[in-house]
Amino acid sequence: MVDGRIQAFPWQFWQDEFSLAEQLGFGAMEWTLDQERLYENPLLTAAGQSKIQQLCKRHGIDIPSLTGDCFMQAPFWKAPAEERAALERDFIAVAKACRAGGISLIVVPLVDNGRLDNRDQEEQLIRFLQAHAEFFSSNQLQVVFESDFNPRELARFIDRLDPALFGINYDIGNSAALGYIPAEEFAAYGNRILNVHVKDRVLGGTTVPLGTGNADFETVFKEFGRMNYQGNFILQTARATNHDHGVPLARYRDMTAGWMRQFGLLPRG
Repeated sequence: MVDGRIQAFPWQFWQDEFSLAEQLGFGAMEWTLDQERLYENPLLTAAGQSKIQQLCKRHGIDIPSLTGDCFMQAPFWKAPAEERAALERDFIAVAKACRAGGISLIVVPLVDNGRLDNRDQEEQLIRFLQAHAEFFSSNQLQVVFESDFNPRELARFIDRLDPALFGINYDIGNSAALGYIPAEEFAAYGNRILNVHVKDRVLGGTTVPLGTGNADFETVFKEFGRMNYQGNFILQTARATNHDHGVPLARYRDMTAGWMRQFGLLPRG
């Protein structure tokens, strides 16, 4: 953890996480990118990209997706006109870095400070994305949105965008905290889900260990099985209280694999 935050880029230890992931039996990780020191992040430097590729090869790790917390921390769709262009350039710089680093999914959090508060902000975002659709396509990138919109509003929003390039990141814990009903969510936009964050939260509250909050994992994974979901499941789970985060992480991995097997997303045995 960094300064008590559940999720932040681990500047001091980022290289160590590849060997730790290998030791724990993980084959993939999702990169986290903050606005602070954005262009110093190894993903955005030539030397860093080379090191990331070396570490991935050495430890058998893929990095299929990026959580762009930087976009939530400094959302261009909320910025005044004199600041917006620079933040839009940041977005494209991050996208180019993802392409160089082999990352194909860019998660844009439309929550907390990044939440779309009105239609003007939505229009700013939609216009930018549509203007750069050819760029995303030619670079084999997809942009997926993590949102606190209710199912009907999220379906309305994502229907405005090309399904070949834009989709939904489904955060199990966030939906549980908001009291959304999985069947309604999947009926509204299930076919647009391209990435999943596995998390548990209490209704109206914070992240808790898997199975102790309000997330209905069996129903959610049943829906994923029904739609034959082929994307990633990324653990964004509660941290350990004793700082030994690897032990619960492996347990959460096994719990998730169990639900996947139960509903046909992994072979049994």
